[in-house]
Amino acid sequence: MRSYVVGVGMTRFEKPETREWQYWDMAKEAGGKALEDAGISYDQVEQVPVGYCFQASAAGQRAVYELGLTGVPVYNVNNNCATGATALMMARQFVEGGLSDCVLALGFEKMARGSLGGVGGGRGGGTGDFAVSPVARHYGIMAARHGFETTPPTAQIFGNAAREHMEKYGTTEAQLAAVGAKNHRHSVNNPYAQFQDAYTVDEILAARTVHRPLTKLQCSPTSDGSAAAVVVSERFVERHGLAARAVEIVAQAMATDTDESFASGSCVDAVGVPMSREAARRAYERSGLGIEDVDVVELHDCFSINELLTYEALGMCAPGESGKLVESGATTYGGRWVVNPSGGLISKGHPLGATGIAQIAELTWQLRGEAGARQVEGAGVGLAHNIGLGGAAVVTLLRG
Repeated sequence: MRSYVVGVGMTRFEKPETREWQYWDMAKEAGGKALEDAGISYDQVEQVPVGYCFQASAAGQRAVYELGLTGVPVYNVNNNCATGATALMMARQFVEGGLSDCVLALGFEKMARGSLGGVGGGRGGGTGDFAVSPVARHYGIMAARHGFETTPPTAQIFGNAAREHMEKYGTTEAQLAAVGAKNHRHSVNNPYAQFQDAYTVDEILAARTVHRPLTKLQCSPTSDGSAAAVVVSERFVERHGLAARAVEIVAQAMATDTDESFASGSCVDAVGVPMSREAARRAYERSGLGIEDVDVVELHDCFSINELLTYEALGMCAPGESGKLVESGATTYGGRWVVNPSGGLISKGHPLGATGIAQIAELTWQLRGEAGARQVEGAGVGLAHNIGLGGAAVVTLLRG
């Protein structure tokens, strides 16, 4: 069976503690917008997978109850930064498996200010509990090769991946900064973005260093926010006359870490390149599409280096060529692809549970031709890439 996104909605992503709201307030706003966009009511929804990382158990129910008390099953999902895409994947499986005709995928996060740590999604730079954390192997790889410093752990492991890429391929700090400049420039036209200021490459290089070579303007911030998507069957689309709103989920694949993630002792592999490459391979195989068929991409640029690594994992360029690719303008308006027209995680923001679904919202608007000033001309096929350390990589192909 086929599955379609017929409604999407999201809140503006904001710096934590900017607004006096609770996670159920933001979930109500995003979920309500998605239902309104689809032109349906909550009592037509049959199941609700809800993604979040920092709230208490059963927070999904508390959030969804603001939309209605219909007794439908609610599933609480946590897959680190890939949580949103995982909730969407569950929704798609419910529909394509014939279990439901209408499912609401919802993601949200209410975060605290300050950098993320690396232990089970926690905060802080201490190393005492890494040995028993879900990411112990990943940080063990880093520590063996680079040591362990007092900078935020996630910035360390991605920053060290950047150093390795620079040493092996000659990637430059200016190329890394070009990712940040592009995504900040894109976000100027996104009213949902946490940041809407443009910066030059020189300004990004001059910003405060978080972990060399990554500066603050190349790192995704902590954010509050929510996003939602209504996923339905072909039968539901036909019964309710939703063909004009429907964007097909052509293929979707998730991969987790393999031996390759750890065998090399490289941070490049430990941060997810092998599983991103495998998830993309499966999605291409299932859809019959390739990266050459894609027009617009929303990918997981938690740090600028991860955008470059993902270019390579998705097959947009050969290994080591990603710095040159972004520098050439191939991944912005007027280039071969437009990558992160929303501003990406770096500028749009990164409320963990909402990120993967917000990517789908942006691609849905792009494929419908509803993205306003950031519209990618003639967009027909979109690709979303959402990754979480620990680890999970989800690649989704959408067609308008």
